[in-house]
Amino acid sequence: MPLTAFQNTFAGNPLDRASERRKDSAWLAERLSSDQSLGLVLWNGKALVERSGSGGTQIAYMPSRLIEDLAGGPERLLFMGLWQDTAVFAVDLEGPADPTDGPLQGMGRFEDARALASSLPGGEIAIVGTAKGVFEWRRKHRACSVCGEPTRSAEGGWKRECPACGAEHFPRTDPVVIMLAVHGDRCMLGRQEIWPPGMFSALAGFLEPGESIEEACARELFEEAGLRTTSVTYHSTQPWPFPNSLMIGLIAEVDSDDARPDQTELSEVRWYTREEARALLAGEIKGSFAPGGMAIAHQLIKTWAEGG
Repeated sequence: MPLTAFQNTFAGNPLDRASERRKDSAWLAERLSSDQSLGLVLWNGKALVERSGSGGTQIAYMPSRLIEDLAGGPERLLFMGLWQDTAVFAVDLEGPADPTDGPLQGMGRFEDARALASSLPGGEIAIVGTAKGVFEWRRKHRACSVCGEPTRSAEGGWKRECPACGAEHFPRTDPVVIMLAVHGDRCMLGRQEIWPPGMFSALAGFLEPGESIEEACARELFEEAGLRTTSVTYHSTQPWPFPNSLMIGLIAEVDSDDARPDQTELSEVRWYTREEARALLAGEIKGSFAPGGMAIAHQLIKTWAEGG
């Protein structure tokens, strides 16, 4: 059950993470070899899915014994948690050869997590996002950041240990503030040159060491658009597995509408009334559009435009 009435895409993982079981290697081994356990497969960051009984898309769950065989050891395995009493694992496959042309032939198809966000049920895309985020972290921590020696998987894939120096490494999440600047009855959106032509969105930036969320919001708005923030209101957060971020959604009141894009992060800014923002979300402004519904930026604009 969600903690609030509002839930962004990639949030709402329905599994019991059962973190107390991660250190129990005997229990994990027993569940991995059980006929009652299940697993999902990722290949180069894409998830294996299949057609559901209703004609939609769903995760293609495999018997956990097949997951164990595909993994070939603990390095590519992740204990995802429990669905009621059923243990759920994930395996991370890599390489140029599509496994559906080999050991997984006829068992589904691999699709990118961004594309699946609009077709998988909310809980299932959250499961995929969790697995993708942990596996992306694993790829970047094969070597110890303390001594440089190879690390090894531990605690069901939720920790990496360095046999050489004893250092322990845990999955990393990078906090990002994303804020809709508001002055009076208008909100401001910006665009970067690298974005698709015509796309305007909320501003965002990484939280820096020693900053509060509010301070990071104010700094980013001033650096990118020359705006002074007077108040910050929390909206919601969104796990963002591209690769390992947590988007912290905010509504920021600013003291003027004299925005000046820095021409480094932002190339252009525009102000929108609530009516214009609703039209932008609906695709009714020729030559301009906002991020789609899977993005927290869309939800920030929508909340403000509808009077929230």
